[in-house]
Amino acid sequence: MEIDRAVRASSDRRLRTKYDNAVYVVQRAFALYRFEEVAFSFNGGKDSTVLLHLLRAGYYLHKSSSGGEVEMNTIQNCPVRTIYFESPCAFPEINSFTYETVSTYGLPLETIHSDFKSGLEGLLKERPTKAIFIGTRIGDPNAVGQEQFSPSSPGWPPFMRVNPILDWSYRDVWSFLLTCKVKYCSLYDQGYTSIGSIYDTVPNALLSDSSTGKSFRPAYMLSDGRLERAGRTKKNISSVSSNGTNSTDVEQTISRSASIIVVGDEILFSTVEDKLGAALCKKLHAIGWRVSHVAVVSNEIDSVAEEVERCKSTDDMVFIVGGLGPLHSDISLAGVAKAFGVRLAPDEEFEEYLSQLIGDNYTGDRNEMALLPEGITELLHHKMLPLPLIKCKNVVTLAATNLDELETEWGCLLDTQESGLAMAKPFVSKHLSTSLLDVKIAPVVAKLCIDFSDVYIGSHRISRSGPLVVSFIGKDNQRVEAAAQKLTSNFEGQFFQVDSCK
Repeated sequence: MEIDRAVRASSDRRLRTKYDNAVYVVQRAFALYRFEEVAFSFNGGKDSTVLLHLLRAGYYLHKSSSGGEVEMNTIQNCPVRTIYFESPCAFPEINSFTYETVSTYGLPLETIHSDFKSGLEGLLKERPTKAIFIGTRIGDPNAVGQEQFSPSSPGWPPFMRVNPILDWSYRDVWSFLLTCKVKYCSLYDQGYTSIGSIYDTVPNALLSDSSTGKSFRPAYMLSDGRLERAGRTKKNISSVSSNGTNSTDVEQTISRSASIIVVGDEILFSTVEDKLGAALCKKLHAIGWRVSHVAVVSNEIDSVAEEVERCKSTDDMVFIVGGLGPLHSDISLAGVAKAFGVRLAPDEEFEEYLSQLIGDNYTGDRNEMALLPEGITELLHHKMLPLPLIKCKNVVTLAATNLDELETEWGCLLDTQESGLAMAKPFVSKHLSTSLLDVKIAPVVAKLCIDFSDVYIGSHRISRSGPLVVSFIGKDNQRVEAAAQKLTSNFEGQFFQVDSCK
């Protein structure tokens, strides 16, 4: 069988592994369901073209391993019931390629002109179908929550969705098509990388021929697979940050709060000292955010999940430092996933970043570092970052391991609208030092806290025998000054202003 031979002869170990896994899913489906009970949803796109040839290979291997006398040259094709939802908005090239392919490989075609759900309801009434092969990949809008075998969603006709290429990337798709030398829709040679309708799809500008500016290179020459959908036209949306605030409102009068979770057994065992948590506190304070909680937790999924669960509902944002990577102790994202009640799933876009960064050091079929909380993850890109930062709802996971890296990542966060880090009205502060005893000033300070509830009033000593420093922190300079003046007027000549609370 030419598909199987081509992949086996390839030097691409990743492709061979992806192929083996996908073909196993196909064979498993043919073992679970009678052939007349399965169908194949074909739309002429690159993903379903890959799936067609995987079905052919899987059917061949299934028949060859089933025992008995089988004439192998009679099963080069897979005459599976094929469904095509033809749309008046489809490209003519997609329609012509679909019908040509159906004829070439002897596929029994059923064309539907209604929407997907209504069409399926009609099909299943006419002819019982228990499973449908679909070319869904992680990253597709409908891929959230799906496994290789996933029952149809509630409210839909009951059938099993079979997704053999669910964990394939853009790069995997083109590696397969080019290695097997199979025909695909001609639009892909004209710069189209992801094909929708004629109204929302244009050639990918990243493939534009720089010499002419008019022609486009083929889709397989797109070096960055995470930009596969760059040719899909997007609706204009208002400039609103992810926390719902307009990005033009730079100065926020509303108080914003954040929590910091530092993950690291090495800190709890005193192997190293945490500097990132303290530095992050200062950076948040500098942009007018209040830090309500800082915690250092062990490298355990439940420890991270409990802290995230506690903080994500009470604070505007939660920052996690540590616990990212390929090691067994790198469990931060698993903890985040558990806190939100979702699973970890391969993220094709992040995997593309990792493959470019790691290169030949990663050749396996499953990159554990590319498993991200499913359905809630947003990648925050910046030209200064080798990898995008990971944001799950209002939880941002930082990759920094030292202060210099934190400085870079923080600058990128502030420069990225999607981060949700809107600049708030800055804090103003005043610090007064005195040699008076704590018990002497305690009643006055207690009353100040009541009279100036909008101003934080705190105190500390550098040493037990050293001076006492009283701090006034707020967002209204007049109120801060008034509170400080009220204290000094009660103890004439006993308080002196210092530059900082240190």
